[in-house]
Parts: sequence; structure tokens; C-alpha cells
Amino acid sequence: MQAAGRDECSLQIDKTPAHELLARRHRQPISVGFLQLGIFIGLICCLGCVRSRQDEEPVKLVFKHPRLLSREEPLHTLLDQFRHAHPHIQVQEEVLPSSSDQQHLFYGTNLEAGASDFDVFALDVIWAPEFRRAGWLYELTPYLGPDGLADFLAGPVQTVTHEGRVYAVPWFLDAGVLYYRRDLLDKYGLAPPHTLAELTQTAQLILAKESNPRLTGFVWQGKQYEGLVCVALELIRAYGGEVLDAHGNLLLSQPAAVAGIRALRAFIAPDRISPPLVTTADEETARYIFARGDAIFMRNWPYAWALLAAEDSPLRGRVGVIALPGSATHPGVPTLGGWHLAINRFSPHPDLAWELVSFLTSVEAQRRLAAAGGLKPTRVAIYSDPHARQDDPSLALFFPLLQAARPRPVTPFYLMFSQVLQGEFSAAVTGIKPVEVALHDAEQQLKRILALDVPEERHAQAPTN
Repeated sequence: MQAAGRDECSLQIDKTPAHELLARRHRQPISVGFLQLGIFIGLICCLGCVRSRQDEEPVKLVFKHPRLLSREEPLHTLLDQFRHAHPHIQVQEEVLPSSSDQQHLFYGTNLEAGASDFDVFALDVIWAPEFRRAGWLYELTPYLGPDGLADFLAGPVQTVTHEGRVYAVPWFLDAGVLYYRRDLLDKYGLAPPHTLAELTQTAQLILAKESNPRLTGFVWQGKQYEGLVCVALELIRAYGGEVLDAHGNLLLSQPAAVAGIRALRAFIAPDRISPPLVTTADEETARYIFARGDAIFMRNWPYAWALLAAEDSPLRGRVGVIALPGSATHPGVPTLGGWHLAINRFSPHPDLAWELVSFLTSVEAQRRLAAAGGLKPTRVAIYSDPHARQDDPSLALFFPLLQAARPRPVTPFYLMFSQVLQGEFSAAVTGIKPVEVALHDAEQQLKRILALDVPEERHAQAPTN
């Protein structure tokens, strides 16, 4: 049977023409061979791709920032969440000294040299125009889409925008507010003050009736430093004045500026509602005096609220907070503070850096930082979010106060401005110089600074290779 089968098969093959047998014999091995070779090459390529992905190191992003919270766990938790969602990105935190001057020195020294060893960094609101003009900030406008920063409060947006272009994203903000001893005002049937005159009258009335010899009326930041500039600007604006207008004109010699600094000096003398030591006080000095029950009013930032409301605070439940008082003709205007997130223009990974900036400034990230650390968000939507308000009840209280905040003069020369203003404002409030003389001297010095201005060099969106 087997032989017969072979014979039948042989007979069938023998009937096939010889030239077709030859063609079939050559065609079949070549086709199969190429197919096998293609599969083999494909397998090698796939294995190579898998090995390449496995061997590829994650991109390292360095995030520079000062210590912004009393405890850093909320920020660390957010960064861990980002790392988990972006396994191809390795985020490395580097915390800078708490001194604003030291931070500015670090950034200025390194960015001027074109340093590319950090990618994302936090910068004070007053630095943004300077850093943008120097060409140190990567432009973020293309990442933001048509809505830009529409969901952010207007004050901080103003400091990061130039000619319609955005160079940083507001992260959180501060604004000057007035704290008051609610228990003392209630004791004498007094309402919180809305004008500077009411502030003085209320403080004088309570001081005359209280027996605490250490009690003073009003503490604020009068030391010769940036805090004094913030307070002085609030008093100038309370009378409708300004340091610099939108056209770059100096206004310190105007009556409104003179009236504001005179009012600040009057708190110490002749009204005597502020002690002379206030001229050496910063935020924490003022908070310490107020927190131990030795002041009726205090100008400070929102951070103090959580500390005054803490369980171990002697004033827990006895403090109120309102907008800064204005004059008889103008409302109070708080000075804007806070921090932005920016991308180093020399970063080799700006797209990945944007992923981190976008994440940390998102609604959810800002809500969690507000709930855990008391930082006040820059996104408007968070203030009306019921979950956010439940986590941080002070959001509803502070929103109208923060919304009214206005920036310090938005100029690339602000640090030079501040150095001049610190010295002259201090001379005025301590009585070393008459108010008019101090403001005239400040204006003359600021004119020389503005004369240094030259047309800006146009910087590319990113460095060219």
C-alpha cells in the first residue's frame, strides 16, 4: 500500500511540466525564506525596543523653592503623587534658605550664568518682571491655551504678564489684613474700624479704659525692610495715592502720598497708638505682641490667622479679621504678596517642567495645600468650592480681602525701588526726616533709576542650540 501510494504520487508529479516544476521549486523557498527573515528581524527590533525602554533612565527635574509651609508634608505628598503618575520623570526637591534676599542672590547668580541644573522654581511676586526682562523665564503662553490665566485672581496675574505673554503661573498669594481683638471691641460695644480715623479713635478709647500696662493700640511692620514698603504703600493708597502710575510717572511728591506717610508716622506720634518699637518690628514681632494679648489691632498677612486660631493660642476665638481701613475718601487697599512657579529658560526639559508646574498650580493641588498648610490659592474657583471651604473655613473669610490686593510697582527695577523706599520711608516714620523731605529724596533717587531703562532685548521663547 505504501509503495502504491508513492507510485501514484510519482505519477502525478511526472505529469507536471518541467519548467513549472523548476519555477515552483525556486519560488517557494525564496518566499518562505523572506517571511522567516522578516519575522526574525521584527522580533529582534521588538526585543530591542523593550530593552531600550527598560534601560531608559527617567528624566530628572530639579524643583527649587524656599520652605513655604510650617510643615512640608502636604507638598511632599503632592510631589509623590506626581512621580507616581509620571514614572518617566524623577522630581528632585532642593529647598533654598528662607531669606528672600539669599534666594534672589542664588537665582540671579546662577541664571545670569545660564545655569540649567534646575528646571522649575518658586519666585516672589516682586521678582517676576525683573526675571522676565533678564530673559531668565521660559514663556508659558503656548501651554495655557485660549483661556490663559482666566481662572486666577487678577492681582497676581498682573505681575506675571507682559504684553499679553505669560512668564509664570501664580501659585499662592498673600495680602495685608487687619486683625483685631474682637473680645475687647465687644466689651465696649465698638464696631471694627473701616477708616484710619476710626482705627485711631477705637484704639485710644480702649487704651484709656484697660488696665493692662503693656497693652498697645496697633502693631505693624515698621522695620527698615520690605515689610515697611508694603505697609507704607497701603497707607499711600488709602488716600488715593501711588508710587508709580501705569505710564511710569513717579507720584511720591503728590499730596496723597504725603498724607499716607504722615498717617503712618502719626500712629507713633502724636496719636501714640503704636509703640516706638514698631519701627523695628517685622511680621513675627508684631504677631508675638498681638498673640500674647498686648495689642488691640495688628496689620499682618493671612498666615497669622491659623496660628491665632490654634488650640494652644491664648487668643483662640477672640480675634477677628477685616479689610485694612481706608481714608474718608478712599477704601483700604492691601498689598499683594505671594509666590509664582516658573520654568528656567535654560532648562533642557521645558515640556516636562510644564507638566510639574501645571500639576502644582492645579485646582486640586492648590486646594490641598490650602487645607493642609493654610496657603491661600490663586485660583478663583477654589474659594467657592464647598469641599475646599469645609477643609479651610478661612477661605470664605479671606477671599474678598485677597481679591482687593494690588501689586507693588510692577517694574523690572523693583528691587532697586525697594531699597530706596525702605530707607526713606524708615526715615519718615522714625522722625529722622520730615515726611515731605523723605518722599522728595526718594523720588529723586527713583528718577535716576528709571533713567537707566533702555529698550528691552527680545529674548527667544527658549534658548537656541
